[in-house]
Amino acid sequence: MRSTFLISVFTITLVNFSCSAAKPEQRTTDTIHSLKFLNEYDVPYNFNFQNTTVGGLSGIDYDPQKNIYYLISDDRSAKNPARFYTAKINIDSNKIDSVNFLQTTFLKNNTNNFYPNSQLDPYHTPDPEAMRYDAANNTLIWSSEGERIVTQTKTVLEDPSVTEINMDGSYMDTFMLPQQLHMQAIESGPRQNSVFEGLTFTNDYKNLLVSVEEPLYDDGSRAGTNDSTGVIRIIKFDMASKKTVAQYAYIIDPVAHPAIPSDAFKINGVSDILSLDENKLLVVERSFSTGRLACTIKIFLADLSGADNISDVASLKNNPQIKTASKKLLLNMESLGMYIDNIEGVSLGPVLPDGKQSLLFIADNNFSLFEKTQILLFEID
Repeated sequence: MRSTFLISVFTITLVNFSCSAAKPEQRTTDTIHSLKFLNEYDVPYNFNFQNTTVGGLSGIDYDPQKNIYYLISDDRSAKNPARFYTAKINIDSNKIDSVNFLQTTFLKNNTNNFYPNSQLDPYHTPDPEAMRYDAANNTLIWSSEGERIVTQTKTVLEDPSVTEINMDGSYMDTFMLPQQLHMQAIESGPRQNSVFEGLTFTNDYKNLLVSVEEPLYDDGSRAGTNDSTGVIRIIKFDMASKKTVAQYAYIIDPVAHPAIPSDAFKINGVSDILSLDENKLLVVERSFSTGRLACTIKIFLADLSGADNISDVASLKNNPQIKTASKKLLLNMESLGMYIDNIEGVSLGPVLPDGKQSLLFIADNNFSLFEKTQILLFEID
């Protein structure tokens, strides 16, 4: 059963509006005790902006100097060319008053062309999942999950990627992929559609953390129900060299609910991460089971400081001695008593009038009539 929601009136404008709550974000190393839900805003289904369909919003990041957000769509150039949106999320009296889409920007590849869809070129079709703004260089970083299709009649192997672009969407550089993350036709390396879901910068913008959604084949089984957990990797890149400097193991929770029927699709994995300081970060675990429309979203406070560097570890299956990142549950969104959809992005927002830091989550509606593009507003205590 769906809960009743408070939904603001949707407005569109191409002009910047000021917002009294739009003070700069502030990352903090203080202990986060809790997250307090404030408000929900839903972007209308199939909303059209600049001749594109707004949906599949899988990543969100905030530029406090301009008071704007960057929202990446996971459209694989199927409805429109792969793209991100620039938007204002206007917060007033601790509520999202309106969302104003300002610009559509199409992503370009290293030949300065739009990315093709899977019908034209399945080997170079992107699967955008996350985006972060690099305030130190005024650039953007986005991730793609690549593709892995292995059948008796067809094999498509496209590596996941992390790409740096200019603000106009044009290609700049690609990060060097760790050897464990190359797609393979055998059951080794990443699983299909379970790779680079989360990105976040450390505070000084010198390093980028990238999370893998589900365990690599070499690292063990996917999470199941009950006590069946999995281990994923969080990769630390050096921004200057675009090379890996460390990898860390992180244990994901079991799938929250059994699927109906029991052998149907179910998943739990990391859908985004958000750095709080050099070693601490928020981790979003998203669980879904067939037979339930809602997702189970858990927010954890993780600490990498005690975790081993596993960059040279080819497989985690037979390495029980490896020290993993610690994690502490901050919030299970099921406790809110409301419908929560497919949360795939998280970002700090402006400081609220009471001086507390805001936090926003965004849900990918998969371009489905039965799912929602939710924007959830919280404050950090």
